[in-house]
Order: sequence, then C-alpha cells, then structure tokens
Amino acid sequence: MEWLSAENVVAVGTAVLGIVASAGIFWYERRVPRRKRIGYRVQMDNPIGDDVRSGRIGRRLGLFDEAPDMAGATLVLLRIENDGSQGIGRDDYTSPELHGLTAVFTDRIIRGVSVTQPTDSDHLMPHFTPERGFGYAGNTLRIPRVPLNHGEHFKLLVLLSGGDVGREIRIVGGLHDGEVHPNRSATPDDATPLFSRASRLITIMLTLSVLTLATIVVARDDTPPPMGCAKGSLRVIGSTAFAPVMQDAAKKYEKGCAGASITVDAHGSTAGIRELNDAGADAKKGSPSVLALSDGPKPTDMPELKENRVALVVFALVVNDDVPLRNLTTADVRRLYRGEITNWKQLGGPDLQVVLVSRDANSGTRQVFQRRVLKRGEIANSSVDCVHKDDPTAKVIRCELDSTDQVLSQVAQLKGAVGYAELNVAEHAKGLHILSLDANAPSVDAIERGVSPYPYREIEYAYTYGQPSATSLASSFLSYVEKGNGQDVIRSYGHVACYAPATMKLCA
Repeated sequence: MEWLSAENVVAVGTAVLGIVASAGIFWYERRVPRRKRIGYRVQMDNPIGDDVRSGRIGRRLGLFDEAPDMAGATLVLLRIENDGSQGIGRDDYTSPELHGLTAVFTDRIIRGVSVTQPTDSDHLMPHFTPERGFGYAGNTLRIPRVPLNHGEHFKLLVLLSGGDVGREIRIVGGLHDGEVHPNRSATPDDATPLFSRASRLITIMLTLSVLTLATIVVARDDTPPPMGCAKGSLRVIGSTAFAPVMQDAAKKYEKGCAGASITVDAHGSTAGIRELNDAGADAKKGSPSVLALSDGPKPTDMPELKENRVALVVFALVVNDDVPLRNLTTADVRRLYRGEITNWKQLGGPDLQVVLVSRDANSGTRQVFQRRVLKRGEIANSSVDCVHKDDPTAKVIRCELDSTDQVLSQVAQLKGAVGYAELNVAEHAKGLHILSLDANAPSVDAIERGVSPYPYREIEYAYTYGQPSATSLASSFLSYVEKGNGQDVIRSYGHVACYAPATMKLCA
C-alpha cells in the first residue's frame, strides 16, 4: 500500500484537524464561554461641526451653530455589552478606582455624555452617578461598575470637540476571571457573531479538507496495475490500423508499471513481420524485445514467429459523399478493383470517374481486403497523386498510400473516390460514407452476436520471435493486452477481444 499517497495524506490531515478542532471546541465550551466578558464597539462617530477634517459637508441650525466649541464637534455612540455566558457584578471589576472602566478618546475633548439603555434594563440607570464614579475630564470618560447580566448592554452618546472622526477610541479596564475586548459591528444594532473567528476558520479548513479528499477519491484512477509488471523496453511494430489501440494500451501499462518503456512504431503488417523475423534471426540467443501486430496470419515461411490472437477487427469500404450509393455486391466490388467499372453510372450512380484509393503492399488492411473480399490481388498502380493517370493504358486511376488516415483524407477530397479502412476510424471520417456488402452493413455488434456474414473482417495477430521469457516485458505486455485490462482498451476502439469467453469462437 502506498502510505504517502495524496488521498492518505489529506485523510490523515483531516482526521488530525478534526481531533484537534474537537478538543479545541471542547476546551472552548468548558473554559472560554464560562469567562466573564465585556465587549465594546463604536456604533457611530460623526462630525457635527465645520472644522472636523472628515471630508463631509454638514448643515447646522440652532444650538449646534450657536454653542461655543461647536466648530469642531463630533458625536460618538459607544455600546458596552456583556457578551459572555456569566453575569457581571460590581465586584468583578478589577480597577483600583471607584469606577470600573475608562474610555479614552484620542486627540478629542469630552463636552458632554448621555446614557441610554434598553427599555427592559431600567435597573442600570441608578449606577450612572458621580458617587459611583461616573464623570469625565479632558479626553477620558469614567464608566461606573455597572452590573450586567448575560446579553445586557448600555450605550453612551458622547459629545466631543477638538479632533477628527475616526481617531482611536479604546476602553481600559479588567474583570476577575474575564476580559474587556473590542467587538466589530457594521450597523448600530448588529448582534455579536454566532460563531467566533476561530470557529469559522476551523469549519472552513475542515470543509476544504473534506472537499479535497473527495476530489482526489473521485478523480483518481482506480484501475489496478497490470499483473506481473515487468521493467525494460519494448518495441511494438506492424499494423497501422491497430496502432492506436496499442499506443493507448502502452500508456496505461506504463502508468501502472514503473520502469516499463513501450514504443509503438507501426509501418504496416508485412513490414512489421519481416522486421521481427530479421531481428530474431540476428539475435544471438533468446527472443528480441519486439512485438509485431498483423492484420491476418503471417506467411508460412517464418516458422519461428509465434502467433497470439488478440482481437477481431472489422474493416469497411468507403466512398466519397458525391457517390450516393450505399450498398454494393461482392461481385460489383471485384469488378471495380479489376478495372472493369470505370464510371459510377455503370453501377447506377452519378456520372463520375472511379478513383481507387488503396494501401501499399505492406498493409495488412489491403491484404485482408484481397483475401476476404477480392479473392485475388489488386490491379497495378497507375497514379502517384491519386489525381493524374501516370499510365495512359490503365482503365482507371489507382493510387497507393501509406496509412489509413491518408486513404480516408483522399477519399473525402476526390469525387468518385473509393477506398477501404478500419471501421471504427471510418465511422468518424467526414466527406465520405461506408458501404454495405451484399446488403450486410459492417457491424461489430452483429458480428459479435454471430448474426452477420459480413466478410471484410480479420483476426489481429501479435507475433513474437520464439517464446519470450515469462518475466520479460514482451510477455507481460502481451498478457495485459490479451487477458488483462488491455481488453477494455480493445473494446473501447470498437474491436472484439479474442480472449473473452463469448467471442473466442469468432477468433478460432
């Protein structure tokens, strides 16, 4: 097991954070809320004079304009509240003076104070007397030892002069087993936050951790690594039609097996088989680390090549969209590729010259077409560019190309063109359509169910030179493709995996 995987790290971190947070909340519930707490906040700090550097213009009438020292006057509203869980008595204040708290207004002089309290807290007002310490001098306001039950508050409206709005206002004082602290408020009567800043931070961190863990679990690839992983390098050569399957399978194998390097270098079935045979003959001993894929069986004169049946591949004839025909008989196809049909109107189509776009002699796709459909070889090549007839004696234009993609591209571009390709690739090509043969459409599903005699299909073989070592990368990768998760890759490309129980007879 990979203990240091991303999901494990996040999971352990989330668990630790949850334990710490739970312990912290337990401590908080047991300790902090039981402390005595007085909170204060400035709910208003406004100018009422002309000389206050606030950036705001005011209008004044009556006393505000006539009273002395009003030129630079400001009004401040302070809210003092018990925001703890316990009541506060007179003896809970720690001040050595008669009063309990001291409010300090920086750079301003106090001119007057008014006390307000909620209608259900009339018992607070008797405490605001000079005998209880209530008074002011200069920039200092003395606040009496006011007893406050949980949730109770009072407000002080203070008239000041000689300074700017927004200057620091602080309240000094202390409580036995408690604290005096500033609160934040955006509006005059906001309640204190339901959750503290620490609680909100812990909640956000836990939520982000859980979401990160969920994302990793959902996004990770749970595909188990291939069984019997092997290290080393391997070349996969041969069929161009089957190359995309092998490239995808190689990437998935390398991802699950560290130390494996697989290169897919496809140049045609015939060329691949010959290269494998030559590499094996040149090797001093053992089997070279090479797999050759072939659309169909190897030649009989290469006895050292060991075959492995990998998949059943279905191919299709394709024709340019300017030819509206959807079905041809096998006999018609043979006449086309013998050069007997030179214009599509001979088959009931439009007045367009026939252009045969074929694969080169190394192509397994071409060999399957000749073996399964034509029952003979194709006629000679008569054009290099598929447009101009290089041989004036040839009945039709016929060209040869190196890959499936080139064939599909030319058929889509040339009016009257016909060619052949792997079915799953041809199905996604634009500018052309697929032909049925003898009213049988190329269908992997129908062939797999055994209800279609469609002829243009073939087994895809994987060849090794001799029998590679059971611990070799060639043997491991071949098992992965034939019997392991590579079967899923084969099916995803529209082929039939030979080793599946339901399809073994098709590959026999």
